[in-house]
Amino acid sequence: MSLFISSINSGSNGNCYYIGNEAEAVLIDAGISCREIKKRLTRLGLDIDKVKAVFVTHEHSDHIRGIETITRKHRIPVYITPETLRNSGLRIDEGLLRPFKRNEPVTIGHLSIHPFPKNHDASDPFSFLISCKDVHVGVFTDIGFSCENVIHYFKQCHAAFLEANYDENMLEEGSYPYHLKQRIRGNEGHLSNKQALDLFLSHRPRFLSHLILSHLSQNNNCPEIVAKLFSPHAGNTKIVVASRFQESSVYHINSTGKNKSGVKRSITSYSQLQISFS
Repeated sequence: MSLFISSINSGSNGNCYYIGNEAEAVLIDAGISCREIKKRLTRLGLDIDKVKAVFVTHEHSDHIRGIETITRKHRIPVYITPETLRNSGLRIDEGLLRPFKRNEPVTIGHLSIHPFPKNHDASDPFSFLISCKDVHVGVFTDIGFSCENVIHYFKQCHAAFLEANYDENMLEEGSYPYHLKQRIRGNEGHLSNKQALDLFLSHRPRFLSHLILSHLSQNNNCPEIVAKLFSPHAGNTKIVVASRFQESSVYHINSTGKNKSGVKRSITSYSQLQISFS
């Protein structure tokens, strides 16, 4: 069985990732408006009625902004830890709340969603590995460094959304105050381009067909820098730089590790290598 994935939006202005099979799907975070999520799903030919749950990574606004509306309008359950819920300010119908625990997979149809803790400056932050039989997709954003959990699950992925938040030189030379720079590059901040590349080079499984570089900083990064850094190392992995302004293509992920093109619409190629912008 295959999985279909798309970055609906990725960046400090809002994060939302779609992972599903032919029958059911989940969203990891809903940090843009319900209206915009529906509009983008429709453009991709994806049906919001197939979305059976939203899983919340943490309580920062760029990850939860659209949750109240999308759950109320479409009666979609929200999987969130009690600590994250307390710190989020979200008002969700109790009948739609689903707590989860670390390292206890949640089964939704043929999907298995495995939550595991990560390092980030939030109350109870989590990342997720989403599986359908022998196909595995990871969502690894808002992580301060590549801890043992991240490395362990990255090694299992046929596709992954991986944070490449900032360019070290741009952050250092930029206008952010010192304390904010320290927060971003600290062990509970964000993953830099170089840290993301190091993870990719050191722990990429041979069957990783797609790597979607995500959560790029608007002020401390740019897609061209990320693409130039990863391009020489792409190999058989299709590298996509996720956009903060629009959805990506839908990518078909299977267990063979073979790279398949986006199945809904084409994207602009950055080079003759496996680098694309979405």
